[in-house]
Amino acid sequence: MSLISSLIHPTEAEKHVAQRPRYDIEETDNAFGLTVFLPGVAKAGLEITDEDGELHVKGKRSAGVPEAAPALHRETSDASYELVLSHDNTVDTGKIVAELKDGVLRLSVPKAESAKPRKIAIS
Repeated sequence: MSLISSLIHPTEAEKHVAQRPRYDIEETDNAFGLTVFLPGVAKAGLEITDEDGELHVKGKRSAGVPEAAPALHRETSDASYELVLSHDNTVDTGKIVAELKDGVLRLSVPKAESAKPRKIAIS
């Protein structure tokens, strides 16, 4: 009975462990495209910051299991998400654009002018 009890009622430490979400990065000449998969995260539970060359994405799931309907087994957890990506400050953090739709976060992270490729004229 104690095994089932621990499956239904996770410990406090298990409730606060953050998971690293699945993500993809694409690069163009002008920007980086970042897609982060955050199932169960709503706009209100999402925080994106950039400080000291690190982009932080934190998400907290908004859907919980009602206490009136305890499950014997769950494939998902209530753990939050946390992703930290380092960059070398060659991005224009003031122009980052973020969109969250259906649990998928899309970020456009423009490159700084100094980091963009440029054509050099030959004299």
